[in-house]
Amino acid sequence: MTPALLMSMADFVREVQGRCRGTLDPFEMGLFLSASRIEPASLEGFVQFAVGRYTRHLVHKDRDVELLVLCWARGAVAPIHGHEGEYCWARVERGQLTFRSYRRLLRAPLELEALGGEVEGGPGYVDGPADIHSVSNPAARGEDAVSVHVYCRPYDECDLYDIEQGTVRRVRLAYDSVPPRQTARTRSQ
Repeated sequence: MTPALLMSMADFVREVQGRCRGTLDPFEMGLFLSASRIEPASLEGFVQFAVGRYTRHLVHKDRDVELLVLCWARGAVAPIHGHEGEYCWARVERGQLTFRSYRRLLRAPLELEALGGEVEGGPGYVDGPADIHSVSNPAARGEDAVSVHVYCRPYDECDLYDIEQGTVRRVRLAYDSVPPRQTARTRSQ
């Protein structure tokens, strides 16, 4: 197994920006994400947890790419949601997360098909490119988790799918923190 390339967050952002501009090769992006790691000290400034939920911390956003660090407290769940046809990858940095992918068969009435079973991913695991999926950090694991998310062609809203209610709801996305040089909507706005 080849050792991972260790990079600063700034170098990681530059590399992802270059890969998201122009013609995107999803396979190559997946290989890059699998082969690289962010220096722990460089990641630490984005790691902030909130009890019982996940937090979203913006690292960088421009018209081509959005990079986030998500911090998953024990028991945190991102319900089934869509990525609006854009390319999205999630890489586990710490802890372990559970991923499940879906395909929408019908919107009204809502009908989703699970694509395989749940996948458990630990440090270095890359999920994506995802279209519709759910992510969780089951409380029974007893540990928090951190993931880095790459979105090529970012978006500000997404659909949440509620299988039990048979509904799709559009939600506006927000951040728990934004670097001083970026301007974006935070949860407190």
